[in-house]
Amino acid sequence: MLYKIGLGAAAGLAVATLGIPVAVGMLGFKGAGIAAGSAAAKVMSAAAIANGGGAAAGGAVATLQSVGAAGLSVATKAAITAGGALLAAIPK
Repeated sequence: MLYKIGLGAAAGLAVATLGIPVAVGMLGFKGAGIAAGSAAAKVMSAAAIANGGGAAAGGAVATLQSVGAAGLSVATKAAITAGGALLAAIPK
């Protein structure tokens, strides 16, 4: 049982530290800003149109850009790691 929890925690940590920032970057949310012509640019355009001309602070676009520029916070990584461990602990 502890072996499975450890594997789940390791998988959660791998997703948190590598998978999510890489996926967000592939969408076009880069450290230097949103890449022109990317899916991120289309999402930002749609958000700006919906909000009357600008992307809302704290909204999905701003959050994804933050992750693309700086990665995930330590607290978020810890939460994802714990979630992986909990999922692994669920009996089948």
